[in-house]
Amino acid sequence: MQPSDLRGILSYITRFRDQTFILSIDSKVVTDENFSNLLIDTTVLRSLNIKIVLVYGIGHQVTTLAEKAGIKSSNVDARGATDRATLDISIQAANQVANDIMSKLSEVNQRAAITNAIVAHPYGIKDGVDLLNTGKVEKVDVDFIIHLLDSSVIAIVPPIGYDRMGQTYRVNSDGVALEVAEALRAGKLMFVTTSNGVKSAGKLAAQFSVNEVETFLKQNKKEVSDDLYWKLEHGMRACRNGVSRVHIIDGTKDDSLLSEIFSNEGIGTMVYANDYEAIRRAQKKDARAILRIIKDSVYLQELLPRGKDELERQYENWYLFEIDRNILGCVMLHVFDDDSTLAEMGSLFVSHAHENQGIGKKLLNFAEMKARDLGVERLLALSTQAVNYLKQKGGYLEGGVDLLPQRRRESYLQSKRNSKILYKDLK
Repeated sequence: MQPSDLRGILSYITRFRDQTFILSIDSKVVTDENFSNLLIDTTVLRSLNIKIVLVYGIGHQVTTLAEKAGIKSSNVDARGATDRATLDISIQAANQVANDIMSKLSEVNQRAAITNAIVAHPYGIKDGVDLLNTGKVEKVDVDFIIHLLDSSVIAIVPPIGYDRMGQTYRVNSDGVALEVAEALRAGKLMFVTTSNGVKSAGKLAAQFSVNEVETFLKQNKKEVSDDLYWKLEHGMRACRNGVSRVHIIDGTKDDSLLSEIFSNEGIGTMVYANDYEAIRRAQKKDARAILRIIKDSVYLQELLPRGKDELERQYENWYLFEIDRNILGCVMLHVFDDDSTLAEMGSLFVSHAHENQGIGKKLLNFAEMKARDLGVERLLALSTQAVNYLKQKGGYLEGGVDLLPQRRRESYLQSKRNSKILYKDLK
């Protein structure tokens, strides 16, 4: 690890300290050679005073044990019917995986406890089918889990639930993780699986708002695997019910957990609450951060050079796209003093690591929405290299220098940048 890597992690510690993270680990990840490293990384989080609840799946293990016993399992993921034989195999698989986890955590001197914190009841009949011993979470024993977390213990929650009469039920691990995350008001719910989540337009889509996930699933339901579909469904519900962020990462890749949590870019898919929640007005102290992120684009003459003093004077005109306190993009909106029906949108920027993920369009739409709220009738934009983007994505039209108010026209001519002048009528 480079010193710069450690400094990067340290910048997140105050943000995440004392938060609760729920890790839902798929059954195939448990059997992967990287699983030991994943658990070590989990203890790193615990050492940073991040509280960890670990939920695990057993579908792969149920299939393997059933084959060895010559039993045909009725269902492996607890979304269908669980007959008595499959329930017995499930209990065996759950104990086996729990023991493996405890053994590996003991190797790194990390305290952990296997819990019976899930109160369940029979799922009943679904689509005309009796699901038998498949259960549904009725309640999470929050006090019990919090007691363990406050004692620096990793709470391990099996995909097994019990009713008040002592009956045992097989429950879906991702569903358990969702219920635990909501009950504990977790900071993060992380689905640790064998893929990095959603791939859109040939590349990983790093962030989705809840609304974007909903639209994506409607448009791509047939192309999305059942497993990913349910993780995204759970992600939407979690974010709507108080969980700050939901992540889907590939647990078979080394460092995937820490890379997702302790970097701006991440390596998986993240679901967050709503479209404009991530956009906030800049503060005076943000001037340095703005200069830092736009530096390369200024050098390439994509953006107009600006000084720190100028930004500190005009900070109220700037809006930042921020996720987990990391500034990923910005836009400037300035209403002209000599004509309040005119405003200029400028310095639209998205960090290169987050391009092609719709952030620029969100900032563009936000600036337009904000301008309408301020009573602006015409929005101007000056650009040297983003003309096509503004025309195609923003609906801007090309105009002439006569569109600019007098003082802005003078500064435009003095700059000699020969920017294209675009406009959009908001009336």
